Amino acid sequence: MKRVLTVLFAMGFIVATLAGVSAAAYVVGGLAEKHGFAGASRLTNILFLMLVFVMIIATLLTIAERKWSALMQDRVGPNRARINLPGIRNRSLAGLPHILTDVLKMLTKEDFIPGTANTFMFKLGPILAFAPVFALFAVVPAGPSVTVFGHHVDMVVATPDFGVLYLLAIASLAVYGTALAGWASNNKFALLGGVRASSQMISYEVALGLSLVGLFMAFSSLQLPALVGTLALDGAQATGQAQYLWRTEGGFDFGLPAWGFLLQPIGFIGFFAASFAETKRAPFDAPEGESEIIGYFVEYSGMKFGLFMISEFVEVVVLAGVTTALFFGGHHLPFGNEWLASQPLMQEHGWLYGTLLGTVFWVKVVFLIWIQLVIRWTFPRFRYDQIQNLGWKILLPLALANVFITGALVLWDPSLRALAIFGMLEIGVFVVLTMTKKEEAAEGGAHGAHGAHGHDHGHDAHGLPSHASAASSH
Repeated sequence: MKRVLTVLFAMGFIVATLAGVSAAAYVVGGLAEKHGFAGASRLTNILFLMLVFVMIIATLLTIAERKWSALMQDRVGPNRARINLPGIRNRSLAGLPHILTDVLKMLTKEDFIPGTANTFMFKLGPILAFAPVFALFAVVPAGPSVTVFGHHVDMVVATPDFGVLYLLAIASLAVYGTALAGWASNNKFALLGGVRASSQMISYEVALGLSLVGLFMAFSSLQLPALVGTLALDGAQATGQAQYLWRTEGGFDFGLPAWGFLLQPIGFIGFFAASFAETKRAPFDAPEGESEIIGYFVEYSGMKFGLFMISEFVEVVVLAGVTTALFFGGHHLPFGNEWLASQPLMQEHGWLYGTLLGTVFWVKVVFLIWIQLVIRWTFPRFRYDQIQNLGWKILLPLALANVFITGALVLWDPSLRALAIFGMLEIGVFVVLTMTKKEEAAEGGAHGAHGAHGHDHGHDAHGLPSHASAASSH
């Protein structure tokens, strides 16, 4: 019971913190617009969205991953580091001092450069690995556009016309960082890791791009704000994921929203899997598998190694944010959006409306981050050939088929209802296949156990006890 209360308190604290920072972002943006110049809120968004939200969440993930993995594996989490101050010197403080020790270690550890390495390229590698990933969040809308202190405030850094193409282009630059890190180290293990990382990232970029084409056709736009959509207010037509496929009539809007994962379940699975492989985290961490090739940044130490490490956690946050905007309605609620926006309190205090929906966006992001960490601590590492087969033989053909089917359904029914029905059928088939495999595996295990006990009396074909044979097979 104590653990349950602790988890509930932590969840409430996280939501309250997200709401507080979202409110600060809107208020500061409104003040910047009022006392500065038009578009000044975009500059404050750099501070709040990219430096506060993305970087702080990524930093906290270094401790969250250890604690959540300990919780999933039913073991003690990080609790050794202490702060030698009266009253707290004997308290673990939820493991938070470990973040401070990590930072101190990165900043003070010897910055070693191999004597035979290409010094310039060696130093450039970590920068090219971190900078493109960090820049990706610039086009992700983290909240609605509202009026604060009489001025318009957008909760996004930039809205270029090419939108999602910016994400694909900048994300592809991260390949240079991994390739340079492996090559410039002049270490054959690092070179092999760099080649593996480069081939993996290039392979999955093809499937990643194609998995989004169906979404572009459904909403006829490449801009993330347009894909997230706007509400049907003041006689305007709802757009993007803010529209309803089916809805009830009345003051409170309730219905089935046109969220991306309902219209494009295959696209969502392909995008999420390909993006996950781009992060090079388990089960796609073959480029840095310690038991095989050590990794492409084996020669890096100090803060250079820290840049490679933190870039992976930044990728986790960016992937969750982009997935939320593309497939889970961005900052929109599943229903009741128009009713909420029409309330006098929300119309009078735009920052309050923005805070509420901005918190909804970040709660979705945190949930998707948790999903990624669950996957990371559930599946074992894939072999290199399995990674390539998944990218080229499974995700790519599925993405191509999804493009043709989506195009046909959108031409046949521009209201997207036919596409939604087909998408829900795909989800149903996926669930049935998943449950069927579980049942077959359970039946197979039961028959195997019956045969072993009924015919071999607990021994295998070689005369070994059945539990010993199973252990040897693993």
